[in-house]
Amino acid sequence: MKSRAIEIMDTTLRDGEQTSGVAFPAGEKLALAQLLLNELQVDRIEIASARVSEGELKAVKEISSWAKKENKLHQIEVLTFLDGGPSLQWMQETEVITQNLLTKGSLNHLKHQLKQTPEAHFKAVREHVSAAKKMGIETNVYLEDWSNGMQNSPEYVWAYLEVLSQLPIKRFLLPDTLGVLSPDETYTFLDAIIKRYPHCHFDFHGHNDYDLSVANAMAALKAGVHGLHLTVNGMGERAGNAPLASAIAVINDFMPQCHTNINEKALYKVSKLVAAFTGFRIPINKPIVGANVFTQTAGIHADGDSKNNLYFNDLLPERFGRKRKYALGKTSGKSNIQKNLAELGIQLNDAEVKLVTQRIIELGDKKERVTLDDLPFIISDVLESTASEQNIKILSYVLTHAKGLQPTASLSVQIEEKVFEETAAGDGQYDAFLNALHKVYKKQKRTLPRLIDYEVRIPPGSNSDALCETSITWKWEDKEFSTRGIDTDQTVSAIKATEKMLNLF
Repeated sequence: MKSRAIEIMDTTLRDGEQTSGVAFPAGEKLALAQLLLNELQVDRIEIASARVSEGELKAVKEISSWAKKENKLHQIEVLTFLDGGPSLQWMQETEVITQNLLTKGSLNHLKHQLKQTPEAHFKAVREHVSAAKKMGIETNVYLEDWSNGMQNSPEYVWAYLEVLSQLPIKRFLLPDTLGVLSPDETYTFLDAIIKRYPHCHFDFHGHNDYDLSVANAMAALKAGVHGLHLTVNGMGERAGNAPLASAIAVINDFMPQCHTNINEKALYKVSKLVAAFTGFRIPINKPIVGANVFTQTAGIHADGDSKNNLYFNDLLPERFGRKRKYALGKTSGKSNIQKNLAELGIQLNDAEVKLVTQRIIELGDKKERVTLDDLPFIISDVLESTASEQNIKILSYVLTHAKGLQPTASLSVQIEEKVFEETAAGDGQYDAFLNALHKVYKKQKRTLPRLIDYEVRIPPGSNSDALCETSITWKWEDKEFSTRGIDTDQTVSAIKATEKMLNLF
């Protein structure tokens, strides 16, 4: 069977931006547009809604200017409205040449939101499409609430499609606006439409209210749909849109009759960048891009991976530029420990591995989170190795914070057998502490790793006197590693994490 190409339209910058609390500044929109088209290699991107704001106008102008130079203007799309002309004038000003016209795909929306008859709506659409063509603007048409229309007013949808099929429209965009479709309904509705209009191009735009968006996208492709609308990390209103990474993996692994241009290896990178720009962290168990999805926890799984990859599936982490990890905790077995030791380049005999495994299980029973970075300390503690003793100690410190004055820190640190003292100011108590530490190391003509992430947590449901866990990620050259500290005081827990870093480093 010949594989057919599927167009992927990414709408992170438009529909994804409707995630509550998310707004991309112009610079971020341009950076993401470039990454989506150049590195991820999506076919089209929907970048904005017309007439939203001056900031949106600026962003679209910057993207269209770049796209013209790169011969990618045909891949840029903007949502427009039946507003009698202002949307098209806005399009002309931005120089974008493809509009995604928002129209009504259900009688319910038409009657109660626009308070129009079908005839009046169809007339307005004809006039708008005609005006766009005269201005050199290509038209795709959204049938908003199409899924509800097919369920409750199919006669209206069929009548509307008949009108649209006679107009110069490039693509028909069919959204499950409220995420109400099942996969069976998705297939049935699209199969009927595509068979009636075999020469028209149809896109499916799924929302995830019932967590069925990827299954519905799969059903849409089986019905013969020509394109899918997806968003990075499944961003979007309410429960979000169909997630890009999951949909692409499903197409590549379960649908040999279809293919896309998407570069799988870029999915994780783009996902992390969007998470950084939006401030919305990726759920750790989110397929493909979550922190834990390539982490084996049970010892029996690690053992099976060593024996003909018994617990591997086709979702190999290397496909997405990632690596498999083996968690350390109370369910860890000898195989988990050995795989982590191998990553650290440490060799222990069977008796030593058994002792280390027992200590990790003990920590797991206390709900302690054990990481790869903790392993050298556990080994040192269990084996009483003098070679791994703590060579750097934060002996004492004084932190000051007063209203109207810059925070300061004075510290005493022991490196090998020598003690050093420094004082510094900073933007906060921990920043002042870190600045003082940098002064110590600078005098020793040494450089510290760079802090690139700082995360603070307390147990859910705890009070103000709860233990505080601070996890800090550091970068040295091209390597990243994390350390953590626990204390009832947030700054002290950060200092403990920093002391761990000094000894690991």
